[in-house]
Amino acid sequence: MILFRYLDVCLVLATAPFVLIGGMPALGYAIGAAAWILTRGGTVLLHARARAAHDAKIRAGLMVAALLGRVWLVALAVVLARYAGSRDDGIMAAALLLAAFTVYLAMSFVTRDGPIAGAPASGRPSTS
Repeated sequence: MILFRYLDVCLVLATAPFVLIGGMPALGYAIGAAAWILTRGGTVLLHARARAAHDAKIRAGLMVAALLGRVWLVALAVVLARYAGSRDDGIMAAALLLAAFTVYLAMSFVTRDGPIAGAPASGRPSTS
C-alpha cells in the first residue's frame, strides 16, 4: 500500500535515468523533481499535523496552507527552471510536475488516502 501511496515520487525518481540518457533538459528535471519531492514531504507533514489537531480552525488552516503552499512552490519551480536554464528546462519541469500530479491524484482516489483521514472526532454527533 505504501508503494501506491508514493507512486508519484517513484515515478519522479524512476524517470531520472531516461532524462539523462535521452539528453533531455537535466536542470529542468532536477528543479521539478526537487520541488515535487519537497512539497510532497511538506504536505505529508502538514496533513499529519492537521490530523492531530483538535481544533477545526487549526485543522482547516493547516490544510489550506498545505494546498496553497504546494501550488505556489510548484509554480515557482517551473518559473525558476525557465529562467535559470532555458525554455526547454521550464517545459521539462512543467511536464514532470504535471505527470507527477496526475499520478498523485489517481492514486489518492485508489488508496482513498484523504488528507484528514483518521482525524479526531469533533465531539459533535454525526449527521450521516
